[in-house]
Amino acid sequence: MAEKLKITLVKSTIGAIPKHKQTAAALGLRKLNKTVEMPDNASVRGMVKQIQHLVKVEEI
Repeated sequence: MAEKLKITLVKSTIGAIPKHKQTAAALGLRKLNKTVEMPDNASVRGMVKQIQHLVKVEEI
């Protein structure tokens, strides 16, 4: 496993269900094309899996 994940919001959360909007916001993804670096752990992976249709993930 990588040490960090680079997560980019590539699709808008406007039409997403509220739970997915909250998950994106909790990851720090508030605007389109915003990128954050998060630690590679089970909780972050679970959040990414929930909104995988909205984000692009790269291992660093």
